[in-house]
Amino acid sequence: MNDNPDTLTVLAVDDEPPALDELAYLLRRRDEIVSVHTAGDATTALRLLRDGGIDAVFLDINMPGLDGLELAGILRNFAQPPSVVFVTAHDDRAVAAFDLGAVDYLLKPLREERLAEAVRRIAERRRAGADNTPAPAASDEVIPVELGGVTTLVPRSSVRWVEADGDYARLHTATGSHLVRIPISTLESRWADAGFLRVHRSFLVALPLVTGIRSVGSGLVVCLRPEGDQQVVELPVSRRHTRELKDRLIRGPMQTWTSR
Repeated sequence: MNDNPDTLTVLAVDDEPPALDELAYLLRRRDEIVSVHTAGDATTALRLLRDGGIDAVFLDINMPGLDGLELAGILRNFAQPPSVVFVTAHDDRAVAAFDLGAVDYLLKPLREERLAEAVRRIAERRRAGADNTPAPAASDEVIPVELGGVTTLVPRSSVRWVEADGDYARLHTATGSHLVRIPISTLESRWADAGFLRVHRSFLVALPLVTGIRSVGSGLVVCLRPEGDQQVVELPVSRRHTRELKDRLIRGPMQTWTSR
């Protein structure tokens, strides 16, 4: 890696020459990037990466032989692994990508403003490493959401509750909702340490926002603190989740999970 945290040497990897040429062209337009290497397959990419000097890899996922996710898994074992940004036409591999520590996840066709955001994230992580301080975005996972050809990054900290929708999940925030191709069971496991709790087979809630529970008919609902012009949100609590919810609330969620 180069020693200047304000400049980047990057590697673009894609098995489709037109896509690789476009990615390299867009990367070379960024002032922060001083050098762009290219590779048409993971084997070539790995050889370049083992030679050192690469700060970040912009990596396609679907490639013959070793695919992008497998290559990223190998890079995690490097003494100084480069930052990884996935560039793909598929929006259903984001969970696996972020499990591998990806800095960002870009959907094709690439938009310059999203590429600029990914470069900014890499630069922040580089500067944070140089200062021996944690990267600003490291504690808050982001979920890429595609709507009408536009990719929006939804921070986990903005999610108030999650609603199951078949094999999908709907993320509810103060400004709207976003459908993502991630099962609610996956988010339940991933976000447990961030203060999210399953209260019903269809609902996962952010415990720091819970203001209480109350009886409605023969069942219970959990109440979430309103934000902005929103009304108080009430979601059903199933019998099998009631005890854990009460135990977690008694332990003081506001003190325990304030850094969602």
